[in-house]
Amino acid sequence: MTKDQKLDVMGVLLALAGILVLLALFSPNQSLMVSTIVDYLYYLFGLGRFVVALACLLTGGWIILRHFNENLPQVEPEQVLGTILLFVGLVTTLSTVTGTTSGGIIGEYFSSTILDGLGVMGAWVVLISWLSISIILTLRTSTKKIIGLLDNIYIEPSQILQSSRKKLITTRTPSKTNISKTTKPTKTKKIDNTKRQTNQHTESAKSERKAEIHDLDTSTTLDEVSTTNWDLPKLESILSVGAEMTADDEYDRQRAETIEETLVSFGAPGRVVEINRGPTITQFGVEPDFVTNSRGKRTKVKVNKISTLADDLALALAAASIRIEAPVPGKGYIGMEVPNADSSQVALRDLLESEAYTKHNSPLALCLGQDVSGESVCADLRAMPHLLIAGTTGSGKSVCVNGIIATLLLKNTPEQLKMLMIDPKRVELTAYRHIPHLLAPVIVDVNKVVSSLQWISREMDKRYTKFSDIGARNIEDFNRKATKNEEDTIPYIVVVVDELADLMMVSAEDTEQIITRLAQMARATGIHLIISTQRPSADVVTGLIKANFPARIAFAVASLTDSRVILDHPGAERLLGRGDMLFQSPDAAQPLRMQGTFVSDTELRKLVRYWRGFYANVDKSSVKANSSTNEPKTDRPAHSTKSQDITDEIATLAEAEGRDALYDKAIEIVQTKNRASISMLQKHLRIGYTRSAKLIDDLEESGIIGPAKSGAKQRDVLQKSSLIDEDIVHPIEEIDD
Repeated sequence: MTKDQKLDVMGVLLALAGILVLLALFSPNQSLMVSTIVDYLYYLFGLGRFVVALACLLTGGWIILRHFNENLPQVEPEQVLGTILLFVGLVTTLSTVTGTTSGGIIGEYFSSTILDGLGVMGAWVVLISWLSISIILTLRTSTKKIIGLLDNIYIEPSQILQSSRKKLITTRTPSKTNISKTTKPTKTKKIDNTKRQTNQHTESAKSERKAEIHDLDTSTTLDEVSTTNWDLPKLESILSVGAEMTADDEYDRQRAETIEETLVSFGAPGRVVEINRGPTITQFGVEPDFVTNSRGKRTKVKVNKISTLADDLALALAAASIRIEAPVPGKGYIGMEVPNADSSQVALRDLLESEAYTKHNSPLALCLGQDVSGESVCADLRAMPHLLIAGTTGSGKSVCVNGIIATLLLKNTPEQLKMLMIDPKRVELTAYRHIPHLLAPVIVDVNKVVSSLQWISREMDKRYTKFSDIGARNIEDFNRKATKNEEDTIPYIVVVVDELADLMMVSAEDTEQIITRLAQMARATGIHLIISTQRPSADVVTGLIKANFPARIAFAVASLTDSRVILDHPGAERLLGRGDMLFQSPDAAQPLRMQGTFVSDTELRKLVRYWRGFYANVDKSSVKANSSTNEPKTDRPAHSTKSQDITDEIATLAEAEGRDALYDKAIEIVQTKNRASISMLQKHLRIGYTRSAKLIDDLEESGIIGPAKSGAKQRDVLQKSSLIDEDIVHPIEEIDD
């Protein structure tokens, strides 16, 4: 039986035992066997026997339902320990208070031991400490939160009187309608304070004033509800802890001996001076030894001679492939990277809780994986400032992209980070739809990709204008000054493109041009690109694109040529796949090999469900606030409405893309001349007949000019005020952040 099957059997047995014991405890007629079991439970736990039966039922139910409900709370070992301590502490306290066996033999034993050893006062100090520690372990909380909860539960008598007073004022509010019939009505939100003070002479006026204040307080609360207070998700509720990496020192020693023997047999002796074990591979540090020539002179083995023996070493070690890093930067040896017999997954939670990540204060810190030594590797997207990812199908490229997105979503609220996702394949990034971080719904239409990137380019230009207005150099400087002046800050924007090859096939020139412009200029404005492709050929990853993406990640590729295209170095063709990757940092001379982060589909669904839940709550709050303030009802919250506005603008840009570059100029000419013809456009624009005729057709289709008249070459120009939409000339209006 597997481990899961054994747990299922245990769960069924525990649930069955809990149900039977509960029925026996509440049954008036008990058989001899049932009566014996009940008496035995009372002997052990006293009144705690009810808790034992209920605990068996709940534990069994949790084990059974863990497959069917992802929202079940995850139980940690310290919580189990805390629950047991809490139960024993309660039965001990029960026996101490009553002085009888109501806590069972267990409670009586601990109670008598503590009382005999410490006395009454000492026993109560120990019991209170015992119960406090048990509650902290069980609930995974702190004493500060427990005291705060008690403060919230405790209500002073003055607060009760104040609450009753407010209720009395609320019940007296209807009398305000009768009074207003004989006095001048007042507006709740536009009352001058001096006038209110002069009108407070009678008791009825005072009651009106209190009712008005009550109404104002209510509206303020609703306004606060409509303002989104984002809370970051807790790691323990979203991510699971990874399994510990196992190491077999004897196996590593045997492989080290095999490497040394193989090198000696090929005339290139070397000694293994260091062994670093990682999740997927183990790096053996080999120091070249000396050889003696025919003249008796001792010379050191050349590094190149050892690096050419990769295939021979792979054969001797029965390994799929071996990558040799000659030499290891900053080390005095050659690194031989040999695959492990059993690989380990690198959980995202382990990286997020590592020291390498916590020392990063950047909101765009990324968890990439673990290197050959098992050390966590994190990087700052702001320093990259853009990332290019390439690898064949099944190499772990999509998992890496999901890990990067999950890291950003766990670290940043929608007010700090916005994302634009482009997924022509419609399968990878569409799972993130409806999260509040998105500027617009996931772009799946290839024809709208260039338009969406153009919108990002316009946003970049607009941010540069804002920076120049206040003298800011970058987004950090701008937000610092905006916070100081109590103004709105602007969020970072991360653009994620899942498949670059599909975009280059549709519109290679436009795609390369807009990506290059963003990569060159967008860093200071807080806009960063993450682009992935499964075909790292020269026609997809062009030299212009690669030159502006100094940070690159290469997974397993098909050939050495593809490795050189993405990294400018060989080595990616020898990777193992399934997350094995090379990371080229902008400030590193050689790529770093590591095992990429793994995020399961279950963890991603929990994360997306968390942010979607926030989205739904904000939507309900917005509708409630609008209905209470007599404003027009909206079906979407503010950030959802803006997302739709951006989507509409991208669609408008996509529609405008198919037009001639001289389209706007042609509109200006026909409106100035108040007539339109093919020959006139040929003359003023200096173009051929075919292009001019196409412009005339576009103008007619847009309703700017009338249809052709029989026997006449000239066409009527229609009135701009009635038929010309301003968006035709200026398809995108500026959007405030």
